[in-house]
Amino acid sequence: MNQTILLIDDDPNLRRVTEYNLTSRGFSVLTADSGQKGLELFDAHEPDLVVSDVKLNDMNGLDLLEKIKQASRDTPVIIITAFGSIEMAVQAMQKGAFHFITKPFDRETLILSCEKALELKGLRSRTRLLTHEVNRLTGTKGIVSASSAMKELLEMACRAANSEATVLISGESGTGKEVLARLIHQNSPRSQGPMVAINCAAIPAGLLESELFGHVQGAFTGAVKNRKGHFMTASGGSLFLDEIGELAVDVQVKLLRAIQERRIQPVGAEKTQGVDIRIIAATNLDLQKRIAKGEFREDLFYRLSVIPLFIPPLRERPEDIPALVSHFLKKFDAPADVSFTREALTAMKAYAWPGNIREMQNVVERCIILRRGAVIEAADLHLPGMAPDSTGSTGLDPVIPDKGISLEEIEKAYVIKALEKAGQNRSKAARLLKIPRHVLLYRLEKYGL
Repeated sequence: MNQTILLIDDDPNLRRVTEYNLTSRGFSVLTADSGQKGLELFDAHEPDLVVSDVKLNDMNGLDLLEKIKQASRDTPVIIITAFGSIEMAVQAMQKGAFHFITKPFDRETLILSCEKALELKGLRSRTRLLTHEVNRLTGTKGIVSASSAMKELLEMACRAANSEATVLISGESGTGKEVLARLIHQNSPRSQGPMVAINCAAIPAGLLESELFGHVQGAFTGAVKNRKGHFMTASGGSLFLDEIGELAVDVQVKLLRAIQERRIQPVGAEKTQGVDIRIIAATNLDLQKRIAKGEFREDLFYRLSVIPLFIPPLRERPEDIPALVSHFLKKFDAPADVSFTREALTAMKAYAWPGNIREMQNVVERCIILRRGAVIEAADLHLPGMAPDSTGSTGLDPVIPDKGISLEEIEKAYVIKALEKAGQNRSKAARLLKIPRHVLLYRLEKYGL
């Protein structure tokens, strides 16, 4: 369907020429010779873009701009005028104009401005769809509305969704990598096809090739019949390879070939088969470090990370925490009068959240269940390193030196201390730190311990 532009200009000659130029480029054009008629057409047809002169016979174009923005904040408006000034241009932009063009202007200037305005509107619309999906799947409005980092991430994911390029999502455990992968798939041209997710770390190395590419009967002991792998199961859709950094090097070679050639060879088969899928991969490991150690192929890394997306950990976006707390209170059906004190929220913002949103959800749920009253205090959080003593104060008295201190070094020191106290037993150390074992393993990898 052609995009519709509402053209408002009381000069009949310029209106006809501009209408012709826009129509010849494939736009549907509605025309109005007055501001009032323009507003009536706007209400009746909801055009995708408005182009208006400033000097109209019945009203000022800037007043018209203000009325349109009140009716539809997202509809872009381009202002044109023969009486332009810097002050007027600034005023127009402050009122929400997308562009301010002075007469005389050439055809391509207006066409290019219209195309850019419509492109921006489309991008915002798709970003809003992604935002809606995030809210629906995770319920966390704060994850998209509070921090600029998450807004930028969603906009990039929105652009990536419309392509066939491979996407590599990186981020710590609990940040929502699979949720983002599903958003990309659901907003892509492949949304009607399946999205098949496979955790590369959860499948024994000896079976991974068969899981990915399938096998034929008799290929190995136990292969009693032909079996399709995940590449074929995901045909027409997307294949999500979680924990891609855990792949054995020999499987990496075959995966690289499959991505490059869009063909696979089932285990034991003599011929290859074509596949029609899009690859989305994710990892919580530093693949560059694994490449340096010879544990991950550099050519596969570049093939996977055509579009790299990084989900920042919760500790880097503490402004999201109040909204997340509100969401989890609703999710767990907490009574309306239950709330966290300002001190509790401050403590949550200061905490590193090694388990990210997943850990925070558990903390909020625990506080709701074990609360003594309607108000949840900082002492009720029981966050690692903040355990209350009998006086209700925290067990730590942190001191920040004048020259500053590295939060990562503090975290590393506590990991080492926990391992020492646990006799190098990783499961016990994870319990001492009150974090999941896989989060501790990630920290050990991160700090080279």
